[in-house]
Amino acid sequence: MTDAAPLCRATALVKEFTSHGPMLSRPTTFRAVDDVSFEVFRGETLALVGESGSGKSTTARLVARLMEPTSGTVEFEGQDVTSLKGRALHSFRSDVQVIFQDPYSSLNPRHTVEGLVTAPLRYQKRRIPGGARAFTRGLMERVGLNPDHSGRYPAQFSGGQAQRIGIARALAVSPKMVICDEAVSALDVSVQAQVINLLRSLQRDEGFGYLFIAHDLAVVRQIATRVAVMSRGRIVEQGERDRIFADPQDEYTRTLLAAVPRIDPEWDARRREAERRRAAMASEAS
Repeated sequence: MTDAAPLCRATALVKEFTSHGPMLSRPTTFRAVDDVSFEVFRGETLALVGESGSGKSTTARLVARLMEPTSGTVEFEGQDVTSLKGRALHSFRSDVQVIFQDPYSSLNPRHTVEGLVTAPLRYQKRRIPGGARAFTRGLMERVGLNPDHSGRYPAQFSGGQAQRIGIARALAVSPKMVICDEAVSALDVSVQAQVINLLRSLQRDEGFGYLFIAHDLAVVRQIATRVAVMSRGRIVEQGERDRIFADPQDEYTRTLLAAVPRIDPEWDARRREAERRRAAMASEAS
């Protein structure tokens, strides 16, 4: 992976918000994202994890150009996209799609599945291969939905099914990178596993990269290639998934891992051994 050029590179991203208090009071500035840098490669999943308010979802929106950064850059396939406009921005948004946390709030309830799935193509004035009906049925089949239900509305589907519609919509424009912003956190555990398996299968078939935003490390362990841990707007640690889980270096990462249900004896054994070595080294140093 280090020998290949990254698909997406974020460099020193900063996002500040200014709040205005009572009249005549000075406005205050809050830095939600503070000097964040990372890379996403083709075919891999970088999980950006942290508790609520850590800045991970804001970072995702900066990468997707749904927000403008205060400073820093986002490069996609070597091109700085932070200043793109017009057709160039439309093209970038075809390459980078977002799957949101709540499928019902991200899907227009007045549109059928066919209308939702084909909307990105129609918005960009692109031809729909094979016609809207056949195109939608093909995508529904790919994400595990009944193609005969293409005329139904979002409210007629369960949460897991509605999220599959969101995935189908993201696939419609053949993206090169998909941002999953807490895409499974609102689903039941059994449904989470099904959606994660679907995401991994699609990645194997298409080769796109994932930026996977999550707070649940048990979910991250199932899908991530690498992990970047965020706290208070900054990345405090990042590295290969197995290393992060077995031998976390930052105290905040260890706190997050302590909350993960211990269902993997091998991982737990490696983590305990790493903690034992760290304690021994600290004892010798003192």
